[in-house]
Amino acid sequence: MKKYIISDSNILGGKAVIKGTRIPVDQILFLLNDDFPIEAIHQLYPHVSVETIKGTVEEVAQIINSHASQVS
Repeated sequence: MKKYIISDSNILGGKAVIKGTRIPVDQILFLLNDDFPIEAIHQLYPHVSVETIKGTVEEVAQIINSHASQVS
């Protein structure tokens, strides 16, 4: 069960978001890719804790690893 990420057809058309928000998970990944530190992302979204942002990124990594092991 995912702790930080949800996908609900009533929220942004089912796009994966941080639970309790309308912040798309891919937006967080794009910001990290653009060299934004976690603290800067938190400043953009102050209602989302640093712990939640870090947990979301870790959960994305777990999901990717889970899918990669199913493909191999």
